Amino acid sequence: MPNRHLFTSESVTEGHPDKVCDQISDAILDTILSQDPKGRVAAECLVTTGLVVVAGEINTTAQIDVQEVVRKTIAEIGYEGERGGGFDARTCGVVVSLDKQSPDIAGGVDQALEKRGESNSDEFDQIGAGDQGMMFGYACDETPEYMPMPISLAHRMARRLSEVRKLGVLKYLRPDGKTQVTIEYDGEKPVKVHSVVISTQHEPSIDNIVDNDALQARIAEDLKKYVIMPVFQDISLKPDADTRYFINPSGRFVLGGPQADAGLTGRKIIVDTYGGYARHGGGAFSGKDPTKVDRSAAYAARYVAKNIVAAGLARRAEVQIAYAIGVAHPVSVLVTTFGTGKISDEEIQELVKKTFDLRPAAIIKQLELNLLPKQNGGKFFQRVAAYGHFGRTDLELPWEKLDKVETLKKSLEKVAH
Repeated sequence: MPNRHLFTSESVTEGHPDKVCDQISDAILDTILSQDPKGRVAAECLVTTGLVVVAGEINTTAQIDVQEVVRKTIAEIGYEGERGGGFDARTCGVVVSLDKQSPDIAGGVDQALEKRGESNSDEFDQIGAGDQGMMFGYACDETPEYMPMPISLAHRMARRLSEVRKLGVLKYLRPDGKTQVTIEYDGEKPVKVHSVVISTQHEPSIDNIVDNDALQARIAEDLKKYVIMPVFQDISLKPDADTRYFINPSGRFVLGGPQADAGLTGRKIIVDTYGGYARHGGGAFSGKDPTKVDRSAAYAARYVAKNIVAAGLARRAEVQIAYAIGVAHPVSVLVTTFGTGKISDEEIQELVKKTFDLRPAAIIKQLELNLLPKQNGGKFFQRVAAYGHFGRTDLELPWEKLDKVETLKKSLEKVAH
């Protein structure tokens, strides 16, 4: 990268059509795991004008009314009655097509290759990875939550956009919205808020203002006051006189949500992770139980990377973990620190292997992934299905814990000496 450069990340609100789907998929997962922690779930969702389609594979003893879960989730987001702008939780069609998990997949997951073929296997070899693939985790020291600044700010603005709508501060807002932040860097250091973009769905008129130019001017004024500036209150880097603002740049955003655009589960994987700042393995999270390493191993990779940076081993860390379906042990683990490590990447990698057990069953037990919905009143994964799965300052997430920092620090001291 050039020494002076710009980097941009985006976020979307919970009312964005793709995020509606992610939340429905995870609400189904929450409902099942809160009753049956061993349930297997792969729930996909499609929304479009007046219609929700749920499809996938589920093995569970849980009793679940999928239609009820779908409608409740949509209503919680805000698509109900006139406030929904045309998409209504009470009247939309709901089509459900759920089958059982393939016995071929279940066989490899229920008893891993190691358990079948090695006499020295242990309890964590019981579960094999639910699929092959590679997952990435990332952390850096740009923000207190160890996230890249562009995605951190974009998420904060998107969350704030929904908060002022739901609290009635800006009653004219509707659920759909997008945010985007461009940060100027000098080397690795964020030095300037270059641009802020917000597109938000709104009612056709505000306080009897119907002229669109006047309407958009009012929205821009309100969003700067109630959304943008509050986000920067506790952040040292502030917008300045040169910061550019693009608020509803298309000029009008009345029709939104599933009424305007189709949505799909798993189509916002960059929003869900690091805003494009780090690599991505391609797998989505929502609607998948923890045996699916697309989800659990991505959480574990973030857990590893964050503890590496917090322990002072590096200022930036990216962790890749790869699996083979039906095999418990990762086929590879890679740590990259982009030249910021206090010791070599290979040495950090060895410390990671000694400190973290990255077999799926071990990840699930360490982070209690299959118990989280029941521990949180039946709703956990739905909460992370919008506004990012990492660096959340509003939620207690087990993969954000820094409980391995002291172990890594002691290991670093031994290596350094």
